[in-house]
Amino acid sequence: MKKLVIISLMLCWMLSLSAQFLNSGDTIAIISPSSATDTATINGGIQTLEKWGYPCIVAPHALADYHGFAGTIDERLSDLLWALRTPSIKAIMCSRGGDGAAHLLSRISLDTLQQYPKMIIGFSDVTALLCAQARAGVMGIHGSMCHALKTYEGNDTVSQALRGMLAGHLPTYRIAPHPLNITGKAEGIIVGGNMSVFNNLAGSDFDPLFIDGIVLFIEDTGEGMSKVDRMLHNIEIRGLQKHIRAVIVGQFNKYKHPENGFDDMYALLNEYLQHWHIPVCYNFPVGHAHLKNFPLLTGAKATLEVNPDEVVLDYNNSH
Repeated sequence: MKKLVIISLMLCWMLSLSAQFLNSGDTIAIISPSSATDTATINGGIQTLEKWGYPCIVAPHALADYHGFAGTIDERLSDLLWALRTPSIKAIMCSRGGDGAAHLLSRISLDTLQQYPKMIIGFSDVTALLCAQARAGVMGIHGSMCHALKTYEGNDTVSQALRGMLAGHLPTYRIAPHPLNITGKAEGIIVGGNMSVFNNLAGSDFDPLFIDGIVLFIEDTGEGMSKVDRMLHNIEIRGLQKHIRAVIVGQFNKYKHPENGFDDMYALLNEYLQHWHIPVCYNFPVGHAHLKNFPLLTGAKATLEVNPDEVVLDYNNSH
């Protein structure tokens, strides 16, 4: 029987970062920066958020559909800027991922993101916006969006962890060891997310790998092993692994394996990461399966400690 991932949450208020966290009654905007969605998904997410004490407002184009995207680039950008610039809006939840968030980055600056430091919440394609925020020195939350909040009604452990993070209660995650783990301890800025999405930011102002001193977390779905191999090589050939203090390997699913002599994606990743001489943990609960997608505060410092008997990711001792 496989050893289960064990997670414990130690709740702590992090005063140095409190400006972006929410108080009961704060308004959350729902935007759709990527693929088109539907009314039921957005309304279901809103029901959970309002149950938690956060009134919601839906962006003007959040339910638009333009060639599969939630509106034109200009429409999606205007919704993002509206949510950032409206003083009464305190945080921004994306309705879903899919594709298209990177379109907005060609028309927005790091200065704008710095000027309006509001947490954007999402994962998958929203990785593009979270990486842009991290480059601007702004925190975001890599975590569940409207679909998961609708499906589980906010009552599961992952949703409750997100609820705590929105209010500034930052976790200490403890997970079971993995045979491929590389022991060690490192502190750095948490960045990353969907590997294919942040890889497509390579060389731009929004590339998270340009940040020196990062703890990089990676996950993906539907990407083949040969493509992940190329993405890893891209990091190495650009010499940017020197900026990475540790790697958190999340969930990879919906890919063909075994392939080219590798049993699975973790074996392929280990072919590279064992030579980086930094702490690495595998099977962290972050990825495209909701119950294995615990929230991570991006753009914030955390400490990763990989021991033979457990892995600890702690935000509370890194400020």
